[in-house]
Amino acid sequence: MYSVNVPVPGRVRTVANELYPDLVGFDRVREDHSCLLKRLGEADHVAQLQHRAHRALEGTPAVEAEITGIDYFEAPPLGSAPVVYLAVESPGLERIHVDLTDAFETVAGLEGSDYVPHVTLARGGDVATAKRLADREIEPIRWTVSELEFWDGTDKLSVSRVSLPA
Repeated sequence: MYSVNVPVPGRVRTVANELYPDLVGFDRVREDHSCLLKRLGEADHVAQLQHRAHRALEGTPAVEAEITGIDYFEAPPLGSAPVVYLAVESPGLERIHVDLTDAFETVAGLEGSDYVPHVTLARGGDVATAKRLADREIEPIRWTVSELEFWDGTDKLSVSRVSLPA
């Protein structure tokens, strides 16, 4: 599965690393952190997906984003629950998501009007622990999203990046 992701600054990874000791009870703890912007699907040739995404992103400016706290999905539509994450507020990223959903099919329950920008920390643990984590205060982290990356979910690697404005 290929996707367009938002790289996060080192300050976000630092917060995630500081939370690690409180996440070890979850089934899966993320070690690589980014914000999924849009799933693109499977392809025989990633260049085809990249070309379609580049067309959808034409003229897209850099946007502001902010980590505002810790939250969780108690019953996500896919995968194990709960999902603990860093909440991302960004009307700009939401607009880019809409542009990409015009070019690519949406995943029901996850994209389109159901899209919630976030950085996953862990999943598959105890709801009470997720709730305790969500009650913690963290210092907001604001940054400018000046590039997006094309991610290969099968091989778990970035295959290319596109600078904003595109």
